[in-house]
Amino acid sequence: MDFGIKVKKKDGKLEDFIIEKIVVSLLRSGTDIHTARRIAYIVLGRILERKKKEISTKELTKQILKLLKKEDKNAYRNWIIFNKYLKKKKKEAEAEISKNLLEYLKK
Repeated sequence: MDFGIKVKKKDGKLEDFIIEKIVVSLLRSGTDIHTARRIAYIVLGRILERKKKEISTKELTKQILKLLKKEDKNAYRNWIIFNKYLKKKKKEAEAEISKNLLEYLKK
């Protein structure tokens, strides 16, 4: 369903707001389907209430996590741990690319 809302990614790109993405992310954190849907629709309602047409991923994630922390502390912890893991892996990959680039340039 198109709500006319765009999500501004960290790189500045705009994507359509897709509520199912929130639900899937919440399910991956370990929460149940009912909690995931409730949180997703509360977030959507708040965006629509404010008559916003654009929201950053940072703001969207902040709203989701605030609700998740209240609803399901275990799923909240899972989300945080997984997010830290992804950030660590990204930094490691970037460091490896930089290292390889420097070695290539030295040749």
